[in-house]
Amino acid sequence: MFVGLDLGTSGLRALLIDASQNVIAAREAIYDTTRPHSGWSEQTQSSWIDACKDVFAQLKADFPHEVAAIKGIGISGHMHGANLLDDTGTPLRPCMMWNDTRSVDQAAKLDRTPNVRDLSGNIVFPGFTAPKVAWVADNEPDLFEKTAKVLLPKDYLNFWFTGVYASDMSDSAGTSWLDVGTRNWSETLLAASGMRADQMPALFEGSEAIGPVQDTIAAQLGLPKGVIVAAGAGDNAAAACGIGALNEGDGFVSLGTSGVLLTGRGAYAPKPESAVHTFCHAVPGRWYQMGVILAATDSLNWLAKNLGQSPADLSKALGDSISGPGTMRFLPYLSGERTPHNDAEIRGAFLNIDINAGPEALTQAVLEGVAFALRDNYEALKSTGAHLDHLIAIGGGAQSPYWVELIATLLDLPVSLPEAGEFGAALGAARLAICAATGADPEAVMTKPAIGTTVPPRSELRDSYETAYAGFVKSYPGIKALQQ
Repeated sequence: MFVGLDLGTSGLRALLIDASQNVIAAREAIYDTTRPHSGWSEQTQSSWIDACKDVFAQLKADFPHEVAAIKGIGISGHMHGANLLDDTGTPLRPCMMWNDTRSVDQAAKLDRTPNVRDLSGNIVFPGFTAPKVAWVADNEPDLFEKTAKVLLPKDYLNFWFTGVYASDMSDSAGTSWLDVGTRNWSETLLAASGMRADQMPALFEGSEAIGPVQDTIAAQLGLPKGVIVAAGAGDNAAAACGIGALNEGDGFVSLGTSGVLLTGRGAYAPKPESAVHTFCHAVPGRWYQMGVILAATDSLNWLAKNLGQSPADLSKALGDSISGPGTMRFLPYLSGERTPHNDAEIRGAFLNIDINAGPEALTQAVLEGVAFALRDNYEALKSTGAHLDHLIAIGGGAQSPYWVELIATLLDLPVSLPEAGEFGAALGAARLAICAATGADPEAVMTKPAIGTTVPPRSELRDSYETAYAGFVKSYPGIKALQQ
């Protein structure tokens, strides 16, 4: 038996599978995010440990024999978080999350530093780890001076399990401290934000073992002795492992809280100015590139909250098929934007609002705005030399046939939907656990899911959506000028 843990923004998901990757059970535990000031987003490390104890207690209560047969654990986690630990491994402050944007000034300063983009392969975004720690140095200097180690979120859980300070390449690539091409910590990048190599964890490939679960922790969780813990992966790399997107042309679109358009790469080919993320994959000798929008289903959830309806009902009211773009335009920059704008300050907008516009028109504008932003991501990805042959759609938003067909048409790519089952980050983490515990080849383990249906582009509507997209592209600079 093997377990994949997905440390998400709102909760921890545990997936128990057997050696043939049959799903035995899935269990969840939730935790809170605090936002004490504008732009801040924090979680306590103890809440992750409590959630971990909770899901294993659930699994043990319902599947005691299977839990007793667990051989490996892998963890996927939300990226870019900053956990500052003292010399005893105790957190000095709550984790600064991926969507914490307080470090805008520090990110800009690091991004202007010579060689930073060249070595890291990426723009230094405010959400990344290095500028967050630089913010602590500027604003909480006493805590910065006590910092002995900095761990990413899933790596803190791995430390709790094993007592080992470790990280994998895919997660570490989002810190602005890793030389993404050589897959190693960069002394130059560390020095740019006042850090040292001894404050970094040891590096592993995601499919490698970092050690066994400590006996005391195993006893608490009801695990057998000697369970191997994989180095794991950042959430998007784990999701790519879950759907078998390891190679050139393999990709997915994720319609979750944020939106992601990702493709596997067989070589390192960064283009930081595009605001495309170029990160190490969770398996050796692979990289991946992705465009990220910060508010995908978050945009629909925001509208639903304000209209007093459910997101599913709003989407369902549009039907299952597109018929052409609406006249209203939505810019989905509710929390700023990453790809292609790298703009933490920009905010969303509705344009061309008509007196007769009701919930359906507003919903259509929101779904189109998110899809247009994903098209922006696709254009940015293509500028790096990446290509996509097809896409697999994952995430809660992929349950909307309308949204999936809209994205297929705007990207002019077939979009496939897996058959019902597990294929996301938790499965990817469990697959990494299989590799770490058994030595199995990732190519053999990380296969593609069975496809339920494939949605083709609507070629007869292509021109009308192209015209609407051109208008969307022109809107960003105009809104930016008005908001300054």
